[in-house]
Amino acid sequence: MDIAIDLGSDRTRVFIENKGKVLDEASVVTYDIDTGEIYAVGDEAYAMIGKTPVGVKAVHPLDGGVIARSELVEDMVSILLKEVCSVKVVMPRVITAVPCDVTEVEKRAVVNAVSSFGVRKVYLIESPKAAALGCSIDITTPHGVMIADMGSGTADIAVLSLGGISVSKTVRQAGSAMDEEIVKYVRKKYNLIIGTNMAESCKKAIGCVIVPAEQKTFRVKGRDAVSGMPRFVDITSAEIKEAIEEVAAAIVNSIKDVLEKTPPELTSDIYTDGIILTGGLAKLTGFARLISEATKLRVRVHKNAADCVIMGCGKAIGFIDEADKNSALGISPILAAY
Repeated sequence: MDIAIDLGSDRTRVFIENKGKVLDEASVVTYDIDTGEIYAVGDEAYAMIGKTPVGVKAVHPLDGGVIARSELVEDMVSILLKEVCSVKVVMPRVITAVPCDVTEVEKRAVVNAVSSFGVRKVYLIESPKAAALGCSIDITTPHGVMIADMGSGTADIAVLSLGGISVSKTVRQAGSAMDEEIVKYVRKKYNLIIGTNMAESCKKAIGCVIVPAEQKTFRVKGRDAVSGMPRFVDITSAEIKEAIEEVAAAIVNSIKDVLEKTPPELTSDIYTDGIILTGGLAKLTGFARLISEATKLRVRVHKNAADCVIMGCGKAIGFIDEADKNSALGISPILAAY
């Protein structure tokens, strides 16, 4: 039995061969600062962010698409996999997604984290390749495909052809950076201190990069920066757009940069097919339209945008045997094997 894992900065997803997606939990660990004892992981730990007592901390151990706290990620992976893998699963092969510009050190950190569960071999695949497979696109043909996988920690933009990446760029600021900008905006404009969970809820409820005809409002609650007393304010969609537009602009500019560096023959394919958006951030109101206006290309958001990477990792399991037989890997989406 083979397993696929998407270690995202915001969510960790697991796919088991012949079963499909079996786990989707927050990438959060709550632990004791002094002893290192793990109190909770996943959604249970996410609910504790900003609410822990002294000596206990709830953190995202992955930041910007890479591992920031390796020991916590190892514990989190082991605990989550034990929840969904039966005791009969012995030394499985695992495939996991990584950002396009991942370094050798970052690759090794991912491999070590996944290996903590006890696996036979670890295979890596770049996120845009996995996302394209998750969109049911055959990336092994000589046809250009442009994917922008926009998640919480990173936005991975790539042009794919013949099972490989022709041009790519990774933006290390995405959904989480937008949450932080909302926190800063609310504090600066309203003297109200809010947490990142509140900011994320606000972004999901009324977040946009193009203000809709009918504006929505969202009530954010926090602590008054002057009096220290609990307080709330009602935020509009236009204010959220103002707060997050710099991060959105950085992603749009990176997409344009990738297009400018793409070989002409692949550009013609992209002109015909357009750009595909995946990842949780792809569904942010107006994002597809903003990219379309900037590039003059058709842009579409996959209906299951948030799950494209994990479903693609699951499909990449089919390339494992081929990769094991051929050390050169040939036309295969798999980046490396450890």
